[in-house]
Amino acid sequence: MTSTPQPSSLDPDIAARLKRSADGLVPAIAQQYDTGEVLMLGWMDDEALHRTLTTGRCTYWSRSRQEYWVKGDTSGHFQHVKSVALDCDADTVLVKVDQIGAACHTGARTCFDADVLLKEGPEEGFKEGLLKEGADSGTAASDQ
Repeated sequence: MTSTPQPSSLDPDIAARLKRSADGLVPAIAQQYDTGEVLMLGWMDDEALHRTLTTGRCTYWSRSRQEYWVKGDTSGHFQHVKSVALDCDADTVLVKVDQIGAACHTGARTCFDADVLLKEGPEEGFKEGLLKEGADSGTAASDQ
């Protein structure tokens, strides 16, 4: 993005609440509305958020191409917006969508299933580490 803010029709009350990065963007997490599956992370400026709120389709800012893109316009893998929320710090947007087709540019359903760092449910060693960490810090494991 340029250092000059792009003109936007975003509601001024919403714009005033947003905490943006130095380049004027906020991360936008796309989540499947009915299953809770995390699909992808994109970036939005005020105009992209405005378009998302008013068109019912996710619009993102491409940091590499320096242009807006609407999810599905070229791939056919649409994101139909069900709800949009700000996190408690107003520095991240959560967009609950009905994802049609793949969310990831690789063709995968989600961007977060190819490189799993920790599988579901802690292993015994992981649990023991948490218990030991709690004992070392004076915090009971149940307080964590």
